[in-house]
Amino acid sequence: MPLVGHRSKSACRPLALLAATCMALLAAWSLWSVCVGAGARYYPWSGWAAPLGVEWIVDAPAAVMAAAVSAVSAISLLYAGPVSGRLIAGRTVPYHAMVLLLMAGLAGAVYAGDVFNIFVFLEVVSLAAYALVAVPGGRALVSAFRYLIMGSAGTALYLLGVAYFYAATGTLNIRDLAQLLPDPLASKAVMGGLIFIFIGLAVKMAVMPMHGWLPDAYADAPRTALPLLGGLVTKVVMLVWLRILFWVLQPGQAVGSTYVLGILSVLGILSSVGAACLAMKQRNLTRMFAFGGISHAGLVLVAAGQGSQTGLTGALFYLLNDAVLQCTLFVLAGFLAYRYGVRSLDDVAGSPVRNPWAVATFVVAALGAVGLPPTGGFFAKMRILLATLESGDYVSAAAVVVASLVTLRYFSLVFESLFRKGVREAGAGEAATPWQLRTSMAALAAAGLLLGIFNDPIVGLLTEATGGLGL
Repeated sequence: MPLVGHRSKSACRPLALLAATCMALLAAWSLWSVCVGAGARYYPWSGWAAPLGVEWIVDAPAAVMAAAVSAVSAISLLYAGPVSGRLIAGRTVPYHAMVLLLMAGLAGAVYAGDVFNIFVFLEVVSLAAYALVAVPGGRALVSAFRYLIMGSAGTALYLLGVAYFYAATGTLNIRDLAQLLPDPLASKAVMGGLIFIFIGLAVKMAVMPMHGWLPDAYADAPRTALPLLGGLVTKVVMLVWLRILFWVLQPGQAVGSTYVLGILSVLGILSSVGAACLAMKQRNLTRMFAFGGISHAGLVLVAAGQGSQTGLTGALFYLLNDAVLQCTLFVLAGFLAYRYGVRSLDDVAGSPVRNPWAVATFVVAALGAVGLPPTGGFFAKMRILLATLESGDYVSAAAVVVASLVTLRYFSLVFESLFRKGVREAGAGEAATPWQLRTSMAALAAAGLLLGIFNDPIVGLLTEATGGLGL
């Protein structure tokens, strides 16, 4: 990218979009190969077999998330074209280089088959994310610095936990660790490593009460980068945590894992309900959606905390839906700021939103966030709720319902402001909307609906992939 940008800055975005599109096509082919019977694949780098060599894992969760990462990246880059303007003026080359670096790090974290290379790729993701948040300068530099401090602390804790795991087993490979790790509660080294890894990843996932960096970072980041940051970064970190928890520690076969899963459920309840309540108090749309993302992360933890196959598949399916949902919401927030200068609820109430594409996409996104059919969010939340009821965890079940009701409340505030003037004038000025924005919104809305329509085969694929974990 720097070499191309040195000759022609105008070529940077088309090159990045081409790379994302090629990545999406290859990821779709990889997912198809997993679906049609090839099953999980393990690729040893340079011919060095695991556990001595570095291994990549392409199973159903990795293939599904890689397809989501690449597709969302391509849509985000398509959306960013008309919106970027002066937001990244003078920074076109480093901006697109950081976007590609972020995509590469996310893909690496999804596919990595050992806990150390997960650390390497998460650090690549973090460095790119810090730079993207800081692009606008000014107040964004402060938010990016806070993000850097918190992210570095999380990285250090994760790496310390990996060292404890290595001290207990002498290996870093995920499949090998699953065979060699003693029961967490029977080994102080393993329990210490587990605690450090979870706290480190919880910082990067923005789980309450370690969420303070995220709303400011997202509010100050350029709106061109928000769909990538909000839709992908925390979701991939959550996938990493689920892989370590279920594929490495295998709580279904570990004695005393109830305590670990119970703590996970408590943090999930706190994040899902607490962040939803904080979202309801926000006037700025970006901050509202940022807190909403924290609430959705809490629901994933609630599902994982049930320690069942239903809970794990619900968590994985909700992660997939949330990646699309958060990208959709931040694309809409960016579009409203670009087209109408709308950044808060007060702005929405005072400016007639005349774009039926935006209104229709917002309806689909709201249905998915609240958990109403026919969106994928409905079926994902139903599986999470079913997992809590199967486990007899009625407190977590109540938390899922309460978080959904609070989400319905703050989205109703947006709708109330949106329709106060918007619907009466819908359709006027549509010709001024660039085709890239209309295409991006239509693709994201369609993805949210298709995840609901085809939820059964997707959940079936994830269920088959988690069938050997002894849950």
